[in-house]
Amino acid sequence: MRNFSLTAVVMLLAVSTASAQWNTDSTEIDSYERFRVGGYGEAVAAFKDYGTNRFYGGSEGNTRMRRNTISVPRFVLAGDYKFNNHWNIGVEIEFESGGTGSAVEIENSENGEYENEVEKGGEVAIEQFHITYHLNQYFNVRAGHFIVPVGLNNAHHEPICFFGTVRPEGETSIIPSTWHETGLAFFGQVGRKWASFNWEAQIVAGLNANGFDRNNWVKKGKQGFFEKDNFTSPGYVLRLNYTGVPGLRLGVSWYHCQDATSNADKPTTYSFSVPVNLWSVDAQYQNRYAIVRGNILSGKVGNSTLLSARNVRQSNASPYSKTAPIASKAVSYGIEGGARLKGFFNTTKMPDIIPFVRYEYYNAQEKGETGQVMEARLKTSMCTFGLNYRPIPYIIIKADYTTRQIGGGKYNSENEFALGVAFVGWFKGKVKK
Repeated sequence: MRNFSLTAVVMLLAVSTASAQWNTDSTEIDSYERFRVGGYGEAVAAFKDYGTNRFYGGSEGNTRMRRNTISVPRFVLAGDYKFNNHWNIGVEIEFESGGTGSAVEIENSENGEYENEVEKGGEVAIEQFHITYHLNQYFNVRAGHFIVPVGLNNAHHEPICFFGTVRPEGETSIIPSTWHETGLAFFGQVGRKWASFNWEAQIVAGLNANGFDRNNWVKKGKQGFFEKDNFTSPGYVLRLNYTGVPGLRLGVSWYHCQDATSNADKPTTYSFSVPVNLWSVDAQYQNRYAIVRGNILSGKVGNSTLLSARNVRQSNASPYSKTAPIASKAVSYGIEGGARLKGFFNTTKMPDIIPFVRYEYYNAQEKGETGQVMEARLKTSMCTFGLNYRPIPYIIIKADYTTRQIGGGKYNSENEFALGVAFVGWFKGKVKK
């Protein structure tokens, strides 16, 4: 009954708040005439001086090891089609890391054991598929599969929206990224000039407590192992952006799932509830001379002691980590700033060259319930220095150096140099001018 009440509250907030959609590709449904096809992608090479697991590298932390990696983290094809002034569809297909995929089934005829079946033939996922009814600028409705705009990374996840060769680590280490779910969304915009706002409210498939663990908090609680997601305890999402000052965007977001155990693979796994609440604040300011971004994200997982004791007893065949304890609170915050050199030369012919610096702190074990001992090796402070080169607005070449301090400097630092290239653009389509 509480779920239905909360659903009603979210719908009322959707009607009474007001603003515009955060996602710039498939939600600005007036920015093209009929259709458009495009996408984004990135490739990264990293040169590292540390091993693959700081937890088993000895008492000093991660082992010293020369290790180089190269990958295509993601390539996304996107498209939108407008049937008329009210109805449109949006699609994004993501190809991630070039790996192989598998589906997971629970065989109830075999005492409920997990069984893996290779079916997907590659890490290919529908990141977005939705149908939108555009009523007016104040209120619109969307149904299908779409991005959950919690935090700075999820709301602005394209590779030209961050400076580093990879997405900022903090948020991506403790919540899903890119976080996309199936459900219902309401969005719009209100106000003019200095009093301009965007808003969005969503009801989506909630997180699954089976996936919560020590190292990544609620990140791996995102559903998707099965053909159907559990919707017993939905996730409720709100986001509000202020855009009234030229160049400035201020955003706040909130996520609530009444009981993540209700979305467990097997209904009888848990005998207690685990409420989840997440919140974030983020900001960006840019002008001809500089771009500055900052964000903070935190939240609370209820009954984390009971959840930790139960999750470590999951089947060895399950697709979930069994690491514990699971913290009641995690946190991530960071700030980055870059200087746009061509702004100082007062020319449009010069490519955009942006030296930047970023600082982040994140900890999946920030605070536990009474009696829980938190793992110090998850306390991470990091600095990144680098350069972005944009020969044209839709292509970016990146280079950066990152150093991480682990556990307040008690363990070996982790250092790496990385090179990357990325693009974002529309390949075909008639766009309004």
